[in-house]
Amino acid sequence: MVDNKYNGWTNYATWRINLEMFDGGYEILKGYDANDLKEVVEEMLVQDNDNATTLSYAMAFISDVNWYEIAQHINEEE
Repeated sequence: MVDNKYNGWTNYATWRINLEMFDGGYEILKGYDANDLKEVVEEMLVQDNDNATTLSYAMAFISDVNWYEIAQHINEEE
């Protein structure tokens, strides 16, 4: 069996999105669920990107994110 975890997270995409998009901003995200967090990231990507190809690759990347794991981590932070 292969362990695909990355730095303790489900996978690289989950670790990277948490690090790049949410790390340090947990307090304002308390109470957000997995769907809320995904919508936040999608909106940031759309607003920051005029190139359809780049946006398509970014959306494909975030499809691998374990949003539930990030939401649980944020909502358990004290």
